[in-house]
Amino acid sequence: MKYKFISDSHTHSERSFDGKDSVAMLAERALNLGLYSLTVTDHCECNEFYKENVRPDIEASVHDIMKARGMYADRLKIYTGIELGQPTQDKKAADEALSLAEFDFVLGSLHNLKGEKDFYFLNYTPENCSGLLDRYFNELLELAQSNCFDSLAHITYPFRYIYANPDINADVMQYAQQLDAVLETLIKNDKALEVNTSGLRQLIGTTLPDENVIRRFRELGGRYVTLGSDAHRWRDVGSGIEDGLNLLLKCGFTHFTVYSKREPVMLPVI
Repeated sequence: MKYKFISDSHTHSERSFDGKDSVAMLAERALNLGLYSLTVTDHCECNEFYKENVRPDIEASVHDIMKARGMYADRLKIYTGIELGQPTQDKKAADEALSLAEFDFVLGSLHNLKGEKDFYFLNYTPENCSGLLDRYFNELLELAQSNCFDSLAHITYPFRYIYANPDINADVMQYAQQLDAVLETLIKNDKALEVNTSGLRQLIGTTLPDENVIRRFRELGGRYVTLGSDAHRWRDVGSGIEDGLNLLLKCGFTHFTVYSKREPVMLPVI
């Protein structure tokens, strides 16, 4: 194995509404692959927190993670994480979710705009795409400024679905000014940028964000980057992480980050 500290910091168990497998199955997969660490970051969609009674799922996720940590203590580092979706849309829900456990790692995500469905469900057309993306990057900046997370996840998330429509020619770099504002905010607040490798398994074919944005983060002075497969089933744990490490080296990073007790731990890429 080329890399010593391969770590997957974005995974989902059956405690996420769209997860398939147990934490133990995720951990067993990570162990079999020789991963250094695994962070389970089950969903907490803050805008649905009270409507869908998300609290029991979060508590069950933490219980499962702690159990797995005991089972694999000498063989695999397992961290307690959570993915806060839309925390600025319901700050009370975000605060309550974070009070439920002593999390090692908090991802911040934006899966849907205020008043809209998840980007997965939207119907994209050449006429509406630009407006949706403009709103997305404005709300993403609001999330970055909220400072309630450790790493900002898959910041080009909508493109994962927009690229499925061949009639739309959307370029991430059309939004370079808004992206810079997001990246500069992360750097100012000592937050991490996530390199999400799920896009390598999908039609978009790139990490989220791609090389251009990762390189720009580095140019602006970005230091902390986390890597995550965004696995929702056991067999995707660790998927694309080595490709992500290759990309970090290419963009000039010598270290990446995992989080323990909400503190960044810098690990050498090689």
